[in-house]
Amino acid sequence: MTDSPPDDTKDTGWRGSRELWLSAALSAFLEGGVDAVKIQPLASRLNLSRTSFYWFFENRQDLLKALLDQWDAQNTAVLVEATQAYAETPTEAVLNVTYCFLEQKAFDPKLEFAIRGWALQSDDVMARVIKTDEIRLKALTALLQKFGFDDEDADVRARTIYLVQIGYISMQVREDLDLRLSRVPGYVRTFCGREPSSSEFARFKARFRPQSD
Repeated sequence: MTDSPPDDTKDTGWRGSRELWLSAALSAFLEGGVDAVKIQPLASRLNLSRTSFYWFFENRQDLLKALLDQWDAQNTAVLVEATQAYAETPTEAVLNVTYCFLEQKAFDPKLEFAIRGWALQSDDVMARVIKTDEIRLKALTALLQKFGFDDEDADVRARTIYLVQIGYISMQVREDLDLRLSRVPGYVRTFCGREPSSSEFARFKARFRPQSD
């Protein structure tokens, strides 16, 4: 069956929006993987005609590309932003990055897990993931270089930070927030050679107070 629009693409009435279709596709993707992202089921979910889809996307592949773009725009952008956030010390800088992964509202671990699962089924998606990993690692390496780590040391430490966090996601590790926070000083020491000061760690934990109170 082709993804080309049917002849009745001039149908009238509310067609939704690109954001609405993309949001529905994202929900379906997180629930059932890439095979669940199909035009007719999405139309039924939204109570819209199938032809409405073609006002916003050329075909299913265009929609799938938009999902990848959203993943990058969301998860990669927020991680890169965290590497560029203000920090007076390397420990504070690493805490900024750690917060990015733990906060889970901006950097979405469920989306990250789903994208990486999809990459196992598609060489093209895997190539995109590899490219994105390189961008993220480059940002982390630059962060460490800024605080005086030489190129080789910064590269290894950046990979340690990143692979630990992606490992948490890929292995679907389940830790409550208090346990995860208790391990942060040790992780920071591993990542940059020293533990955060008591005031740095207190400020870091305070950022989670609305969630844990």
